[in-house]
Amino acid sequence: MATVISKDMTDNVHDRLKAADISRFIGSKVGLDKQALLSGVHSGDLRELLERRGVLVFPRIDFTDDEQVAFTKTLGTFAPELFGEEIYKISLDTNVNARADYLKGSLYWHVDGTMNKVPILASLLSAKVLSPTGGNTEFCNTYAAWDELPAEEKIKLEGLRVMHSAWTSLFYYDPEPSLAKTQELMAIGEQELPLVWKHRSGRKSLVLGCTAHHVIGMSARESTELLVRLREWATQPRFSYSHQWTVGDLVMWDNTGTMHRATPYPPDCGRMLHRTKLMGEEPFTSG
Repeated sequence: MATVISKDMTDNVHDRLKAADISRFIGSKVGLDKQALLSGVHSGDLRELLERRGVLVFPRIDFTDDEQVAFTKTLGTFAPELFGEEIYKISLDTNVNARADYLKGSLYWHVDGTMNKVPILASLLSAKVLSPTGGNTEFCNTYAAWDELPAEEKIKLEGLRVMHSAWTSLFYYDPEPSLAKTQELMAIGEQELPLVWKHRSGRKSLVLGCTAHHVIGMSARESTELLVRLREWATQPRFSYSHQWTVGDLVMWDNTGTMHRATPYPPDCGRMLHRTKLMGEEPFTSG
């Protein structure tokens, strides 16, 4: 059964966090200071507001790397990066990040971890160096996108399954990749996921993005039309928020109920964001 939160309860959370909603369907700015955030006292409220709003913004909080790691650990189980690092440096410059080529897929709408049985719960990004052009991070609320669909369409979509793969996203930024590059991404694997994620809370969200290859059992044309139409629906302005970074900002998003992407920016501009993550707590098949 879905958890019902009254308006009074929601208002109390906003008051305690000094939070203000950015728009009707997505995003809240949190006004607590650094000391309050690091204390861990507000972790329950922060998680509740994150699940409800999809994205939390902490303007110019100016966390050091150690403080960002410490804050992340107050919110749940810390998820280290692939090679055990606590901080992942988001940069398209291969001189800074040896895996920068893989990040080119981040310029397109996606959910992190569609190759995993249990995707990460949330990511936290802090801005260290900005691009002179572009470089916003955009989010859309896939809970709200599902909720606002017509009832008759929901009936048609529930039960559909979609094949996801890392190599599908390769063709977004490299339409004619080499066989070696294609096979490298194919080695990551693929996974069949529900189009509609039925969460333990009782709520539902759409699972879409640039790793979605095809809907099982549909023709290529029918599948493509459906996936593109749902992506356009989920990413329309009323469900979306584009964060224009200021150095020192921290932004956290619920990876289980949003998609995100970066807007294009020059790879050699020095743009640098630092990421930490929370371990996933809910498999895609939890419903």
